[in-house]
Amino acid sequence: MNYGVNTKHFLDAWSAMGEKVTLSTKFSDLKFFKRGKVRDIYSLGDKLLIVSSDRISCFDVVLPNGIPDKGKVLTALSVFWFDYIKEIIPHHLITADVNNFPEETQKYKDALKDRSMLVKKSEPIPVECVVRGYLSGSGWKEYKKTQSICGVKLPAGLKESAKLPEPIFTPSTKEETGHDMNVTQKHIEDSIGKELAGKLKEISIAIYKKASEYARTRGIIIADTKFEFGMHEGKLILIDEALTPDSSRFWPADVYQPGGPQASFDKQFVRDYLETLDWDKKPPAPNLPEEIITKTIRKYLQARKIIAG
Repeated sequence: MNYGVNTKHFLDAWSAMGEKVTLSTKFSDLKFFKRGKVRDIYSLGDKLLIVSSDRISCFDVVLPNGIPDKGKVLTALSVFWFDYIKEIIPHHLITADVNNFPEETQKYKDALKDRSMLVKKSEPIPVECVVRGYLSGSGWKEYKKTQSICGVKLPAGLKESAKLPEPIFTPSTKEETGHDMNVTQKHIEDSIGKELAGKLKEISIAIYKKASEYARTRGIIIADTKFEFGMHEGKLILIDEALTPDSSRFWPADVYQPGGPQASFDKQFVRDYLETLDWDKKPPAPNLPEEIITKTIRKYLQARKIIAG
């Protein structure tokens, strides 16, 4: 199915640094619904208009700089993955073709093109559904302390970035402000019920496995990723974004070597830079130098080209 994003990659067409960056939107005659760390959301009756800005957040703090065209990469990859995994679970995407958006949005067509999705309005489930296939990031830090992640016991002696015996579900809370907190499956069951919590786990792992198998054929390892789900007309659906460089760790398979950090096509590159600074990971965040911004968008565009090009 064609949801409205041209799958031809735009890496070669990307303009030089200094071109405009979309940090926020303001469509005065559309009903503003919510502003997330990256997305601006407008309410259109029983639908939502999700606009992916070029904002970037690390450690749950929005950075002052934008990353040119980042919102377009997130949109294109989400559209690709929503279609790829639709047989596992329905999703909220209606179309990403601005020509098929409601009439009241057409005056903003140029600003919306390639960075927006018209989606079904749903009731979000307050859980970050994280699936890990490799030991990295906060999972690695927790493993070193407890030999487990979110209550999931793991074998002793694993190295940083090691492949896990099986993908594991390591949920976290979904906080409106501040840091999301890693929690156990039992915590989620107590919060939303055992049956729904079980479905989130089962479906999240199924999506991860299917996407990982495909990405591996393209030379990319999906080390981990996170999903969000909602209820629409009494049914569970996938919402927000899917398997983007913002929500996943993408590693080039040809240079993968467990035992330390990996090269990546995601925002881990920005996190690594920020870790070198004397910053307490609280607002206000430091400015990113132009070199980091340029390298970041190149990584994002590479991921889009390799996966969906």
